[in-house]
Amino acid sequence: MNYESKLDIALGRLHDEGRYRVFIDIEREKGNFPHATWRQEDGSNKPVTIWCGNDYLGMGQHPVVLNAMHEAIDATGAGSGGTRNISGTTLYHKALEAEISDLHHKEAALLFTSAYIANDATLSTLPKLFPGLIIYSDELNHASMIEGVRRNGGAKRIFRHNDVEHLRELLAADDPDAPKLIAFESVYSMDGDFGPIAAICDLADEFNALTYIDEVHAVGMYGPRGAGVCERDGLMGRIDIINGTLAKAYGVMGGYIAASAKMVDAIRSYAPGFIFTTSLAPAVAAGAAASVAFLKTEDGKALREQHQTQAKILKTRLKGMGLPIIDHGSHIVPVIVGDPVHTKKLSDMLLEGSGIYVQPINFPTVPRGTERLRFTPSPVHGPGEMSQLVHALDELWSHCALNRAELSA
Repeated sequence: MNYESKLDIALGRLHDEGRYRVFIDIEREKGNFPHATWRQEDGSNKPVTIWCGNDYLGMGQHPVVLNAMHEAIDATGAGSGGTRNISGTTLYHKALEAEISDLHHKEAALLFTSAYIANDATLSTLPKLFPGLIIYSDELNHASMIEGVRRNGGAKRIFRHNDVEHLRELLAADDPDAPKLIAFESVYSMDGDFGPIAAICDLADEFNALTYIDEVHAVGMYGPRGAGVCERDGLMGRIDIINGTLAKAYGVMGGYIAASAKMVDAIRSYAPGFIFTTSLAPAVAAGAAASVAFLKTEDGKALREQHQTQAKILKTRLKGMGLPIIDHGSHIVPVIVGDPVHTKKLSDMLLEGSGIYVQPINFPTVPRGTERLRFTPSPVHGPGEMSQLVHALDELWSHCALNRAELSA
């Protein structure tokens, strides 16, 4: 067996399909986000503006967050020193879990090293707690949810994206006495559309099912205190398990679930992904707690309003040029290209020609034929950065003779 040749074939396939991912080496500039420095392979540096980051509100640069992290590292050092079960639970972890449970009006919260691990670990553990559990999963759920459902060994049903009637058919076809859980998202990050939360909760009530929602792209971003779309719509009390991240709007790192005290106790006691993983560094937990607390305030609310305004401005300007964007009313701004090679080429041209960094989004992240550039405007993208982006896209679309027919939401 020639293992090297097998690797060459696998990697070559990605290159041929235009799906090979290239990491851009960038150095963010403290206090100057979204500006950064691109460290090129030839050793030279080039200034760039980041348009694809998930630090939606710029909290990764906020003094409140940085000060909390500095104080924690000065007080305790770097790492946590162990798993949560073995010396890795500190006052910083407990304080962060208290902030999260308060945010979502739940009895308890549980920290993980990422929202991916939180989804995977929780969804793969639930059948141990509820033997015979059937999980009903939206077909466009995040890869971490798909993996958790796949690994749990229990029964699963996949319903068409946001199709409540299809979900109803699946629920009605199963044993009414079987334990059930519906897993879905509040904001789907690739198209920026919202899940039908209220309708799904109605079905959960009717069929006695638990509800599990991923609010990763919504926490910090929606609701009076930033608890997500469920808070905005007054539905948090109808959700049994809420998954969120500390690495996007909160600007730090980590993931979590928030639920009843018994549910959290059971997950922390049974989930290998929690039990056997070293806990977050205390400084990270401290920074995240400070970010969650800040975004609950009126200042946080103002940031959210600025962010929504920026997204609306960018979408309006791109629509005005006839670019094929998808607009579901969220903060996500996808511009459809529809070809992996063209998408990568456009990304390269923006980076090299205009200093605009936006990563191409190709299969398997999105279906083939829907390849796109996904822009994430923030409150710290000013009018100058906005105009530079719009003009660069206008020129490239004309230069490459790309379709300008607007997509419907």
